[in-house]
Amino acid sequence: MARCLSFTAYRDWFYRYSFAKAGLRSLSSNLGDGTIIHCWVPRSANHQNPVDLLLHGFGANAMRQYGKHLQMFTSRFNVYVPDLLFFGESCTSRPERTGSFQAQCVMRLMEAHGVHRMNLVGISYGRFVGYSMAAQFQEKIERVVLCCAGVSLEEKDTNNGLFVVSNLDEAATILLPQTP
Repeated sequence: MARCLSFTAYRDWFYRYSFAKAGLRSLSSNLGDGTIIHCWVPRSANHQNPVDLLLHGFGANAMRQYGKHLQMFTSRFNVYVPDLLFFGESCTSRPERTGSFQAQCVMRLMEAHGVHRMNLVGISYGRFVGYSMAAQFQEKIERVVLCCAGVSLEEKDTNNGLFVVSNLDEAATILLPQTP
C-alpha cells in the first residue's frame, strides 16, 4: 500500500524537532494513581534561571500551543510544558474532571521533577488550571500570566449574545472536559 503524506504528522514532527532544538526533551511521568502526564522538560536545567510552566489551551496539546514561541522562553528560563490531562499523551483513570484536579496533577508533576517554585503562563483552558494552581499553591507560584482569560465574562454578556449559553454553569460544562 502506498504511503500518504500527512500534513498533521509532518507538523508534529516539526514541533518535536523544534522542542528538541530548544533544549527540551519529551518525558512521561507516572504519578502512581492511574495518572500519566507527558511533559517537555529541560534537557539540562540552568539553576541560575527561573522556572516557567506553560499551560496550553483547550483543543491543543503542548507542542501545538507553544511550538512557535518556545525559543523566546528557553534562553532565559527553565521551561516545562506539560500536556494537560486528556490532551496529547496525558491521561488518567481517575474520575475527576475539574480544573482543580488538573492543577493538583500538574503540581505533583512539577514536584516529581524537583521544581518547588515557578512562574506560570496559562492560555485559554490553561488559564483555568493556572488560576487554580495559583489559588491552591500560593507559596509555590511566583508570577502568573493568564492569556485569553475572559475573566470579566458576566451573566449579562451571555444574555447579550457574547457567548451563547443559557447561563455560566452551562458554559463550564462546554469548556471543561466531562469525560476522557
